[in-house]
Amino acid sequence: MEKKFFEVPTMYIQDVTLQVSDLNKSIQFYEQVLGLHVLRKVGNQVKLSANGQDVILTLEQPTNVLTKQGRTTGLYHVAILLPTREDLGAFLRHFMQLDIANQLRIGASDHIVSEAIYMSDPDGNGLEIARDRPSSEWSWSVENKVEMSTEALDAQGLLEAASQHEWNGAPDNTIVGHLHLHVDNLDKAQQFYVDGLGFQVVTEYPGALFLSDGGYHHHLAVNIWNGEDAASPKKYEVGLKYYTLRYPTEDKKQAVIHRLSHLGYETQDDIVEDPAGNTILLSSEQ
Repeated sequence: MEKKFFEVPTMYIQDVTLQVSDLNKSIQFYEQVLGLHVLRKVGNQVKLSANGQDVILTLEQPTNVLTKQGRTTGLYHVAILLPTREDLGAFLRHFMQLDIANQLRIGASDHIVSEAIYMSDPDGNGLEIARDRPSSEWSWSVENKVEMSTEALDAQGLLEAASQHEWNGAPDNTIVGHLHLHVDNLDKAQQFYVDGLGFQVVTEYPGALFLSDGGYHHHLAVNIWNGEDAASPKKYEVGLKYYTLRYPTEDKKQAVIHRLSHLGYETQDDIVEDPAGNTILLSSEQ
């Protein structure tokens, strides 16, 4: 996998914590379908990894868990980024062999910068399984906007690319590629994520903004597709609990906390909420 967006000090999403209704059922799904592995399990929480060291997803089953409600803010999807096109093709073949497409919401797209397969977990949490095209193939405008689109996925080409490539679970260097969130107001979201957290807007789409750091096509996206002024999910509702945003240095993280304070967003124990109620844990490499 080309890791251009880690070659320079960037912020990136390290871990996404999801609330689920049945932890054992979810573990089975993420192990058997996505090929992740249990790194550790304590009580009602499990941490999943591809390489046996780095956490990609954390699953929690609240005691008083509530079923997922429609048209709220919160998770649209979390993108699990595979290293190569061959890996994505092998995953597609593996998924087809499982023959469970009728149980999940399935979709697929070519976004020019990447190829993606969409599905949901047993609780309806959105997932994108993707691979990036090399950054040398991305097209940037003079305004530092990257060209993205939604085209039909060449599924046959993916399968042919993986004809000699077996799926043996998520490869070791699988990571969280990006996170896509429902929000209730794009202007407020842009102020928070750009002026506060320090992202740059790299693509605009009807009702959505795509945000990046360090020249990546996007680490984060926000949309109002569930409606402006959409309500926040309830505390123990299935869906996104929080995500971890990691900065390259503690000084950069502290500068973000300072900027957020000036914008009226208070951070407590490195935790802050965006204007739509999405919770972020701010972290640092050093």
